[in-house]
Amino acid sequence: MQNPLHTGARGARNTCQGIMSVDRLFDELGHFKRFQACLYFAAVFQAIACGIHYLASVFLVERPSFVCAPPGNVTDVLYGNYTGASLEEVLPFFKPANGPMVVRTAEGKQWELSTCQRTQRMNPTDFTYEQLVNRTTEKCDSNYHYVYDHSEVYQSIVTDWDLVCDREWLAKLCQPTFMMGVLVGALVFGDIADRVGRRRILMITSLCQFVFGVSVAFTGNYYLFMFIRFLLAMVSSGYLVVVFVYVTEFTGNKVRTWTSMHVHAAFAVGVMMVAVMGYLVRTWRSYQILLSTCTSPFLFFCWKFPETPFYLMAKGRLQETQVLLDSIARFNGLEPGRLKAEDLLEPEEALLEKEVAAGVAQPAEPEKKLSILDLFGTWRMGWRTVTVGAVWFISSLGYYVFSLGSVNLGGNQYINLFLAGAVEFPSYLIGCYAMDRVGRKRTCAPALLLAGMACMLIIVVPNDIEVLAIFLSMTGKFAIAIAFGLIYLYTCELYPTIIRSLAVGSGSMMCRVGSVVAPFCVYLADIWQFLPQLIVGILAFIIGVLTLWLPETLGEPLTSTMEEAEALGRKKNPEEDKKDPEEGMEMNLNQSN
Repeated sequence: MQNPLHTGARGARNTCQGIMSVDRLFDELGHFKRFQACLYFAAVFQAIACGIHYLASVFLVERPSFVCAPPGNVTDVLYGNYTGASLEEVLPFFKPANGPMVVRTAEGKQWELSTCQRTQRMNPTDFTYEQLVNRTTEKCDSNYHYVYDHSEVYQSIVTDWDLVCDREWLAKLCQPTFMMGVLVGALVFGDIADRVGRRRILMITSLCQFVFGVSVAFTGNYYLFMFIRFLLAMVSSGYLVVVFVYVTEFTGNKVRTWTSMHVHAAFAVGVMMVAVMGYLVRTWRSYQILLSTCTSPFLFFCWKFPETPFYLMAKGRLQETQVLLDSIARFNGLEPGRLKAEDLLEPEEALLEKEVAAGVAQPAEPEKKLSILDLFGTWRMGWRTVTVGAVWFISSLGYYVFSLGSVNLGGNQYINLFLAGAVEFPSYLIGCYAMDRVGRKRTCAPALLLAGMACMLIIVVPNDIEVLAIFLSMTGKFAIAIAFGLIYLYTCELYPTIIRSLAVGSGSMMCRVGSVVAPFCVYLADIWQFLPQLIVGILAFIIGVLTLWLPETLGEPLTSTMEEAEALGRKKNPEEDKKDPEEGMEMNLNQSN
């Protein structure tokens, strides 16, 4: 039964009692007992699929060595000190910067082959690597075909659809387009989850991840491939946004830091699985199918997921809330009925609820539909939203700039990607420990400042000291990963239940703006080698300072109304109140008005 009360009116009543009620739910039923643990690990398992699909394009668009194919059958090949009877024998050693590859065909013609053109030697005297004769050059385009080195990459979308030379930009567009889908999905599904519930979105996005993921492998052309991948990005982003809210609303504040941060650990597992699968499977269609089906067991039990008690209470569905509370108690080995749903309401609300049921009182106005504009409803909330959005942006921008820049470190690309996922585990462990000891704000701000300092130091490191550059790069990613991990939980705690999914979705949208911008930021290295690090370093340092103005949420219960959320950080002690930067800023703004 839908609650006739206006949920926004809760903040006008006794907010202290509301806070006690939230604490009581977990104190009575357990902060992370058997029910929450089973639900948590089941929900987080599917987050592995999000990490997989986000990074899968690393090997989907992998470009092997290639040359423009000559007309006719090749009988002899020369390339520096290498000789062979076919292009496939010599291609693994081909480097465009070292000069063309010289071939002789069965008709006796000689060609100098480069990546995007071929040059015919006119009237050659003998077959040598260097020869001074007249030449005729032809540009390699759609009228010709290319020969690819299949020793490392047997098949990718690049080799299937010749996404090289003039069409190379189509391959480079693959990851930014996917991130555009992630951006749209974060905003759309975050808003829908606040309207229809977290459970439905988790079920729909999980099923769609499987369907779209497998469908990508059967696309017959580039444009259909990009379209299906865009839809896959939307649903993957939708699941990742909502699952953070879902696990947050099922766990108590004693373990909420660890449960939220370790969703990222599942994402990192997905990154490592991409590296392993990329090494084992060199055909992109099989690779895509295997990656899409490895988390398919989740589909058999996700339909058993319950709706969160916070969402049910916010919508006034007390009967369903009571059934859920009894199920949690029973599964945790407690007595059903020990906690009543009505006890989680403020006293005045509970009384009014009974009066409405008895026909004594008239129901209030229908529930107000909240939008993204409500995140900027007051100066205090507006400043908070801008700062949180900036943290989301720089966390994503820095994360991908460090990740994409790691390809210049050398070594095996599969090992590098595997380590890029593995290095996140110590970040989340240390981040969790710091968040529970010194607080969310005092962990996020130093992490961003450390990342900014690492970027600045990379710029001054001599080129011949590669070990130090690698160490600083890993330090920067380590710090950024801490900020990236905690901002999800921090955002959940800074906003109330009625708009929490939308806040996380909006923040994730800013995060994806950063991920879309990141590849283009990396391209700026063509102008100056350290320009990407300079941009990330300056932004990380500035945003790290701004983060100090956010309220601390360590030990605070989740809020239910905008009024309760806005009160975060306000100190009752006048002496402490003067030390609250956000409060002081709001007072100054009010005075200026």
